[in-house]
Amino acid sequence: MLRTSIGWASVLLCAAMFANAAQAQAPARPEFAATKVEGTDNVYIFRNGGHQAMFIVTSEGVIATDPVAYGKPNGGQDYVSAIRQITDKPIKYLIYSHHHYDHIAGGKAFKDAGATVIAHRRVKERLSVLNDPHTVLPDESVSDEGRTVKLGGTSVELKYFGLSHSDSSLVMLLPKEKIVFAVDILPVGQVPGRGLIDFYPLEAEDFIKKVLALDWERLIPGHPGPNDRLGSKQDAQDQLQLLQEASAAIKPLAQAGKCWEPVEKEFKLPKYENWPGYTSGLPFIARRYCGLWGRGT
Repeated sequence: MLRTSIGWASVLLCAAMFANAAQAQAPARPEFAATKVEGTDNVYIFRNGGHQAMFIVTSEGVIATDPVAYGKPNGGQDYVSAIRQITDKPIKYLIYSHHHYDHIAGGKAFKDAGATVIAHRRVKERLSVLNDPHTVLPDESVSDEGRTVKLGGTSVELKYFGLSHSDSSLVMLLPKEKIVFAVDILPVGQVPGRGLIDFYPLEAEDFIKKVLALDWERLIPGHPGPNDRLGSKQDAQDQLQLLQEASAAIKPLAQAGKCWEPVEKEFKLPKYENWPGYTSGLPFIARRYCGLWGRGT
């Protein structure tokens, strides 16, 4: 009996050693990558760390979005180089999703490559006074009525639906592919976090409803979803419901004078506790809705 036990122990020990060795040899996730969106001919996602952008290769050139190079001196050039690995067509346009640096810093490499930079009209207003050396000012502005960029048979519809995650957020719709690129306002399968600091809660609900009303099937978010999956309309609806439930729960607490504390420490949304970012993101949700219902801001 003792020999049998020792034998099984040896087998289990060897299995554990092989498992650990296999895990140690597993390739690390690359810092950045360009991946074609499944089922499309020319739509790609460029990921740099925990940020990502969309670019489209057409017969006449490339339409790129968000340099996603904040804090990464070579990030913009890495993005341009990734595009060059796929096509030698000129990069014609760089479109900013909104004015936040974590998505639009690092555009100089695109400007040097000859791209025209496009953004909502408020982006230039915001960036001009901040004068960030890593962030290129837009060449052309999009009005509140939106705009369509056309190149090589591809159309990208730039939609502005008002205040949301920022006051300058554009939703980019590819009508042929039924894909939308929406940054920060619609995380996929996870709880929003620090990005809520300048979030417009009530207006954002209307914004999301307008996005849901568009004709699309897949969502490319500004941060990778779980397992890098793209979003669906159900994901967008789930995000809207999370915000509405948080708002409804915090409103009476705030009006009873319980903000900022104890709400920030005690607020819970158990329905979402298995979502990535729940523990770290919940205090930011509580703070923002305390600002709304407790201070009127």
